[in-house]
Amino acid sequence: MGRLDGKVALITGAASGMGASMARIFAREGAKVAVCDLLEDEGRAVVAEVAASGGTARFLRLDVADEAQWEATVAAVLGEWGRLDVLVNNAGISGSATNDLYDTALWDRIMAVNARGAFLGVKHGVAAMRRTGGGSIINISSISGVVGQERIHCAYNASKAAVRLLTKAVAVQEGPAGIRVNSIHPGLMPPMRTSGATADPVFRAKMMQHVPMGRPGRVEEVAYAALFLASDESSYMTGTELHVDGGYLAS
Repeated sequence: MGRLDGKVALITGAASGMGASMARIFAREGAKVAVCDLLEDEGRAVVAEVAASGGTARFLRLDVADEAQWEATVAAVLGEWGRLDVLVNNAGISGSATNDLYDTALWDRIMAVNARGAFLGVKHGVAAMRRTGGGSIINISSISGVVGQERIHCAYNASKAAVRLLTKAVAVQEGPAGIRVNSIHPGLMPPMRTSGATADPVFRAKMMQHVPMGRPGRVEEVAYAALFLASDESSYMTGTELHVDGGYLAS
């Protein structure tokens, strides 16, 4: 018996990295999974991998900063599977691929994807979950949403901090509706497609000096934290944050 049997999950940024790992693990634990991303070929490959392993998944192209696309995506999930039990707002872009840490256009782009994208997911996820009596929303923030860092555009820290407080605000508002909202704060992980300085070995080695466990995280370590929050095992947890960071924030 799977830990997510009977549940329907929507995961953004699910074509690669942490999101793809969540899609595989959630499907293996019995969930029907909407794999949402802008990367169509990679997203469909994740769906094919899930199907080959006996799971159920569907790819839906989604720009998380576009509200009309969110409306269409959630409607598609409800049309196919009749409910939405789990939403993971995982899609995001890095702020380390720039030499101008005060680039205004980059501020707008990062905030649009990381903060607005999570807000729109919450907005439309909550509406769907209210129809069936509750659910679990998991917002992927970052250690960057708790502390400041060098060589990273301030919009990245600001956007991830916005996700952190968005989580707590909606948890308070939606608790009576049976909707739980929690955040996960990954530490140093494999570089993202959009990474710059955080993919540089010298910069990563410097960051590693502040990680008590002495190694970067693995994507599945974040995915298993998300699995816990998606499952009924965390049924009395809302408005909280899980640091999956090897001890970075404790040091």
